[in-house]
Amino acid sequence: MLGDVLSKCKGLAHFDLSSNNIGGEGAGWLSGALEECTALAHLDLSRNSLGAAGARRLAGVLGHCRALAHLDLSTNAIGGEGAGWLAGVLGECKALVYLDLRDNGIGDEGAGRLAVVLRECKALAYLDLNLNLIGAAGAGALAGLLWECKALAHLDLSNNTIGDGGARALAGVLGCCQTLAHLDLVKNEIGAEGARALAEVLGECTALAHLAVSFNQIGAHGAGRLAGVLGQRVALARLELRMVHIGDEGAASLARGLRECKALAHLDLTSIGIGAGGAGLLVSALVECSALTHLFLSSNPIGDAGAQRLAQGLAQCKSLAHLALGSTGIGDAGAKSLASTLVHCAKLRYLDLWDNAIGAEGALELEGALEKCTVVGEAWRDR
Repeated sequence: MLGDVLSKCKGLAHFDLSSNNIGGEGAGWLSGALEECTALAHLDLSRNSLGAAGARRLAGVLGHCRALAHLDLSTNAIGGEGAGWLAGVLGECKALVYLDLRDNGIGDEGAGRLAVVLRECKALAYLDLNLNLIGAAGAGALAGLLWECKALAHLDLSNNTIGDGGARALAGVLGCCQTLAHLDLVKNEIGAEGARALAEVLGECTALAHLAVSFNQIGAHGAGRLAGVLGQRVALARLELRMVHIGDEGAASLARGLRECKALAHLDLTSIGIGAGGAGLLVSALVECSALTHLFLSSNPIGDAGAQRLAQGLAQCKSLAHLALGSTGIGDAGAKSLASTLVHCAKLRYLDLWDNAIGAEGALELEGALEKCTVVGEAWRDR
């Protein structure tokens, strides 16, 4: 029945049927109706269990949607076969700006077939291929796409397995992506070699504002290489290195680069293996980052000594709104040091101190300090 209604809505421009369960059969009924919707610009069919069969049926109509600018088919298990069917028609969608295919298991074959046709989508600015079983070969194919898509601003390849080989392939073309603002390579089995290859070209991505390489194995050496280009990233506003074990050695290299990141607002260094020394090195650099609003240092064994070193610098971070120091081994002495600093953080809204060793004495010191932070929301936690 929905198909009958849609076939009469020839002026339909925005259609969202996400989070239903239309399956491959429903996609067949829907595609017949959408063929009449020549003005359709936004189509969201995410989380609908389409499978390869549904992708094949949709492919039969998408080529007629010449105005289509936004297409979301995420979490539909279309696989490599479904990606192949889509590849047969997406080249006709010349107006396509936004394409979300995350969590579809398209693999290297699907990525390769899509890369060939998406080169025709010159307006493509947003591409999400998160969680798609893409390895080094698929990344190599996508590198060819990046060479052609001069408007690309957002690329998400997180939760794949591109490794150092895929990182090298991407590095070969990233220098040409002058509009790239968001690059997400989280959890991709990238090591120090891949980080080095990326570092050699990221200095040319002058629009880069968001870089995420968390959950990779780049180590202190890779972090040092990336830090070497951070000073050139005058636009960098967000850096995510969560669960990248760099230790105090890597923190020293990172700190040298961070000093020049004047626009940095969000820094995630959760569980990177730094101690008190690394915390001191980082905060000495962060005092130069006047725009910093979010700092995540949880799950690092900095202890009271590290908290004291942080306290010495954080008072100068006037824009700080969110500070996470959960599970860092801070006790009463560290809490007292932080309390003396927090009275100067007038914009602080969120303080996370879960799973620490803070007792009644430290808690009282923090309470007195936080009373002066009039905008604090969730003040502090000690679970």
